[in-house]
Amino acid sequence: MSPTPSIIGFLAGPTASGKTALAVAIARRHGLAIISADSMQVYRGMEVGTGAATPAEQQNVPHHLLSIADTREEFHAARFVKEATAAAAIEWNVNQRRSLVVGGTGMWIQALREGLFEGPGRDNNLRARLREELLAHGPAALHARLGKVDAASATRLAPADHVRVVRALEVFELTGRPLSAWQEEDRYRRASLGPLPPLVVLDPPRELLNGRIAARIDQMLAAGWLEEARALHALNLPDHAPPRKALGYRELFRHLDGEIPLQDARNLIIIATCQFARRQRVWFKAQRDVRMIWPASVETLCGSLFQAPNS
Repeated sequence: MSPTPSIIGFLAGPTASGKTALAVAIARRHGLAIISADSMQVYRGMEVGTGAATPAEQQNVPHHLLSIADTREEFHAARFVKEATAAAAIEWNVNQRRSLVVGGTGMWIQALREGLFEGPGRDNNLRARLREELLAHGPAALHARLGKVDAASATRLAPADHVRVVRALEVFELTGRPLSAWQEEDRYRRASLGPLPPLVVLDPPRELLNGRIAARIDQMLAAGWLEEARALHALNLPDHAPPRKALGYRELFRHLDGEIPLQDARNLIIIATCQFARRQRVWFKAQRDVRMIWPASVETLCGSLFQAPNS
């Protein structure tokens, strides 16, 4: 069953796989709204570098959860589920319009499709203290501490993955149980769920996708990505702010700090994005009841997967 009958399904895939254009075409054909499931497109001032739907693409297609949060706040999965569910309900109850969830943030899609992880909530004071420890002692020390209380999570997480290391320590300090134990229980819960709403994942060949990634990055730079990054850089955001760790922006910030030439930043962005796309593919392939497709067309998706009204 769908998490809400107003959500018709989920269209996902790695970055640069063509999700946005395909979703817009589907939405226009069948009168759907689009709910973005992208953990960086929710932030204002990051539209170019995240590849968010352009004003032209949004014309006559309601889009939700784009550019709604300040770059100094954290937009977590629980908030995404709450706001996505509310947006879909309003579209259905007020406009009699169903919604298609589109994006590449696998954890958000999983949370909306299968229910939220039932671990402890956030503790902002504790999280702030852990961040202070991170700044004072460095990521290796924090990661080593995690290894003593949750070896499974420490093995899975790199020391540089500050956000998840802090979250794992937060969970342990709040509950006395390792995050990995909570996650194992959640895996059992998800495995017991009944039929899930459709999840279709675009899966282009790796070489094709890598070429598309390089072309897309050049297009975004030509469209003003560096200027967008410069405006964010001028805000002197704290290290934990989303743009500081966002793919592409962190490399452009290094260029703006005078560390590397723009061409080097561009090359590093391509490498990092290709690596990220591989991780996205691995994540989506492991999901329940997933259909990996390529090539993709509006006809293929509408005809056999989403069953939109009047299709």
